[in-house]
Amino acid sequence: MIYLGGPVFVEHDDPELLAKAHRQEGYRAAYCPPAEPGDTARIAAIRRAFEVEGVVIAEVGAWCNMIHPDPVQRKTNQDYVRKQLTLAEEVGARCCPNFLGTLDPDSAYGPHPGNLTAATFDLAVETIRSIVDAVKPRRTRFALEMMQWVLPDSVEVYLELIRAVDRPAFGVHLDPVNLILTPRMYYDTASLLRDCFHRLGSWIASCHAKDITLRGALALHLDEVPPGLGNLDYRTYLSELDRLSGSPPLMLEHLSTAEEYRAAAGRLRAIAGGLGIDMK
Repeated sequence: MIYLGGPVFVEHDDPELLAKAHRQEGYRAAYCPPAEPGDTARIAAIRRAFEVEGVVIAEVGAWCNMIHPDPVQRKTNQDYVRKQLTLAEEVGARCCPNFLGTLDPDSAYGPHPGNLTAATFDLAVETIRSIVDAVKPRRTRFALEMMQWVLPDSVEVYLELIRAVDRPAFGVHLDPVNLILTPRMYYDTASLLRDCFHRLGSWIASCHAKDITLRGALALHLDEVPPGLGNLDYRTYLSELDRLSGSPPLMLEHLSTAEEYRAAAGRLRAIAGGLGIDMK
């Protein structure tokens, strides 16, 4: 069974109405509605409303540059991540995802010659440990997205990072489109996906659904497109995810309108149905 989720386009923040809106879209997973850690009444209301509707809280995002080269900004960003991880723990989310960040002072996750060095790997280990050790989550996991020019940039590097961090609360957020770096990988995404699930499966807490296309323009152009409209092998993706214990949610992202999300969800449900997979 796969719990599919995505944003809902409503103009209120009442937890009961939000939870019902997710079910009306056919979702069984959700991004956490806005809340502050320590706001026990709102957090309890969110948990209760989504539990009643059978919708899991997949993620509390903490999207910011955790290794910003300016020490003041770095501290501010890391404090925000700790806050979001605390909220994820309190609301019972599957994970609190983030990207590691970049040494480029003008970007949150852009390319930089120092991003993939051994020194930055050590900085990543120190940063992740400090965040996890400060919050000590038990119900949720802190997780990173793999990215092309930001650590971890491969399955191998993520495994090295897991071993080095050595914290059970550190998991994996899987967004396989971010790992497609070459035409060889693009034309064999099934092998990439099987490798991700084989080696990282026990740590995967949540997944993203998007797609990718290769354009015939120089030098090399790989562009993100909506799920089901590119070359990512969703038959393999959904089959591997369906076999994974714990049912990590699969979350749609980066689309603009409710109609685009409905169309993407429809394409994924059609693929799942053809495979005999129950996609809630």
